[in-house]
Amino acid sequence: MKSRLHYFLLIAATAAAVHGQNLQAVLSRMDVAGNQFKAMTSHMDRITHVDVINDDTPESGTIRITRSKAKEIRVSLDFSKPEPKQVAISERKVEIYYPKANRVEEYDLGKYKSLVDQFVLLGFGTTGKDLQKAYNLKFVKDETVAEQKCSRIELDPKDSKVKKQYSKFELCIADPGGYPVLQKLIEPSGNYTSITYSDIKLKPDLRPEAMNLNLPAGVKREYPQK
Repeated sequence: MKSRLHYFLLIAATAAAVHGQNLQAVLSRMDVAGNQFKAMTSHMDRITHVDVINDDTPESGTIRITRSKAKEIRVSLDFSKPEPKQVAISERKVEIYYPKANRVEEYDLGKYKSLVDQFVLLGFGTTGKDLQKAYNLKFVKDETVAEQKCSRIELDPKDSKVKKQYSKFELCIADPGGYPVLQKLIEPSGNYTSITYSDIKLKPDLRPEAMNLNLPAGVKREYPQK
């Protein structure tokens, strides 16, 4: 019995060591990719899952991300399905444009900056060292997502404010590459948002105006927080 127990413990210890090595390999790839990141474009498929009714809401479109020399991240989203919608995100605000209603909603991110900073870590331009500061990390498995070989890792937030909103996150990191192919944000309720990236282009030539909303004359601007 003791010899069998010793055998199982040895297997478990070996598996843990291998997973530890795999995690370090993923973080090393992210260190290289994160430090080199300047801009990207990609097709994006997002699924919002409501657990209690087992319902999925799909959205798709394109995403553009830039990082300035001051490391300011800007994000531009252009959803085409199921309804057209544009989103522009900077460090201080989010703007959402609904073409059918000819309306823009503007949100101030100032008081949520600490939370926003945490979520930025889930994206492009993040190093492995950045993740280790904010999350407890675990290697899950190697797999293929959107025809891209990648490594799935699990992130347990260290910040209690983030933990109240999301119990954990999962990232699938490209191999080779070091950038996310999939992001999954999991809430304590079991609800989750899953974002898959495909046709990723790194270092595209994106002009500053490409990150702004394309607004027509006469658009109505609203401030829901006020």
